[in-house]
Amino acid sequence: MILGLGVDLCSISRMERAARSPHFVRRLFRPAEIAYAEGKGKGRAGAYASAFAAREAFAKASGVSIYRLALASRICLERTEEGPRLAVPPEVDAAFERGEKRAWVSLTHDGDYAAAVVVIENLRWNLQSGICDRERPP
Repeated sequence: MILGLGVDLCSISRMERAARSPHFVRRLFRPAEIAYAEGKGKGRAGAYASAFAAREAFAKASGVSIYRLALASRICLERTEEGPRLAVPPEVDAAFERGEKRAWVSLTHDGDYAAAVVVIENLRWNLQSGICDRERPP
C-alpha cells in the first residue's frame, strides 16, 4: 500500500555554488554522500543536488519536516549496486528499521537540474484483515 509520494527538483548550478562551502556540505550531507559526490569530479554538484532532492522528496512523501531530515536526523542517500536507497534513521520513523515501511527512490539529472521521486510503501498490510502478513523485503 502506498503511503506517500514526493518529488523534488534541485538546481545543479545553485548546489555547485553552495557546495563550495565545506560547512554547508558537512552540515547537510553524510560522510558516505560526501565521499560519493567528491569522487564524481565534475559531477560532484549533480551528486549533491540529487541527494538534496531525495531528502526533499522524502519529506514531501512522509510529512516529516526537511529540517528534521536534513539537519537533525541526517537521513542518507546510499548508492548501492541495486540502485539508490534512502537510509532512514529510527528517530525519524522506526517502521523503516523494522521493515514495516520502505522508501523507493528514483533519481535523474538533465541539464542544470537533478530530480528525485520518492514513494513510501507500507509493507505491513493485508487487504482481507488489515493485518501484516508480509515478510521483510530482501
